[in-house]
Amino acid sequence: MDWRTRLLLAVVCGVAVASVYAGQPVLGPMGRELGVPVGSLGWFVAIGQFGYLAGLVLLVPLGDMLDRRRLIAAHLALVAAGTAVTAAAPAAWAAFSGLAAAGLFAVVVQTAVAYTASISPPAERGRNLGVVTSGVVVGILGARVVAGVLADLWGWRSVYLALAFLAAVLALLTLALLPPDVRPRTAGYGRVLRSFGGLFVRPVFLSRGLIAFFLFASFGTLWSGMALPLAGAPWHLSEARIGLFGIAGLAGALGAARSGRWGDAGHARRVTGIALVLLLVSWAAIGQLPRSLPLLVAGVVLLDFAVQAVHVSNQHTLANAYPERTSSAIGAYMVFYSLGSALGAAATTALFDVAGWVGPTVLGAAFAGCALATWAFSGRSAGPAVPPRLRQAEKV
Repeated sequence: MDWRTRLLLAVVCGVAVASVYAGQPVLGPMGRELGVPVGSLGWFVAIGQFGYLAGLVLLVPLGDMLDRRRLIAAHLALVAAGTAVTAAAPAAWAAFSGLAAAGLFAVVVQTAVAYTASISPPAERGRNLGVVTSGVVVGILGARVVAGVLADLWGWRSVYLALAFLAAVLALLTLALLPPDVRPRTAGYGRVLRSFGGLFVRPVFLSRGLIAFFLFASFGTLWSGMALPLAGAPWHLSEARIGLFGIAGLAGALGAARSGRWGDAGHARRVTGIALVLLLVSWAAIGQLPRSLPLLVAGVVLLDFAVQAVHVSNQHTLANAYPERTSSAIGAYMVFYSLGSALGAAATTALFDVAGWVGPTVLGAAFAGCALATWAFSGRSAGPAVPPRLRQAEKV
């Protein structure tokens, strides 16, 4: 797997996931134009997460049956269609429909991650996963920067038009440039779905999934709610300036790019525990948003470093534990991610409307504490990944 393939797959992940998160810095303008009240603005993000959840269950398992290269191209084309509908939406219901469709097919991210794991040599799997999943973080956080600038120049609709164009171009590039994903004949769709459901009773899988649920609930609480206090008193920041906070998050997340190599060395569990402690600490700084922007920046860097380190470690562990059904394992794991992100996004705007920034701060810290407690109680069942030759599915 050369650097060009890694780069292309990272860009695919970034553009796809941006279609779900690009609305975060422009929730205010979207709501005002489409007639959505402040307390419900989080649903612009949450509805994409629910579409994503449906895609994880119904579409990602197809990666264990079909050529993943063709799936990646097809899903990117449908992401382009969903974001185009959102850009042209005349009313809230149309925007919600387009966002749900874009979220449904944005699960191309998981197909790309599974494709990466399947074509990587075992000794380089963690490294390659770290690079490709960095594209997810760039998409989530970088989209905020670009969306803020585009919204200031041409309005929020230009954000979704740009995403539609990029997704369509990438659909063509993946067909032309990615190597084929040739595999022996696999089980039918029904059997793959049953196998997908069976993962939820496996100890390694369940512990990593619950950690992801609380991890991304904490992440969603920050990024879906932060634009509201920054746009109000005493800061009164524009959408472009709010979007620039994505650079701080990006710096933190890219700082965790080596977490895949730490997993290759057998330290996945230790990395997870340290990162979750940092996640909890980050909220002490983030809570200072009404009084200090530098402390907020420090908290954002720390939070996104922690989230990326845990996320890569989780996927590395699951890819090693379930090598014959990587798409299903990573897709099922991301169900927890999607539910957690949707919960954080929907709850933070409602709490801010009632209690100001104190509400989201307490909520985000509570989610971080729950993730840390889950890691602590999971014990060795979610232990460090081991080299594939020593792997046993429930002794990672």
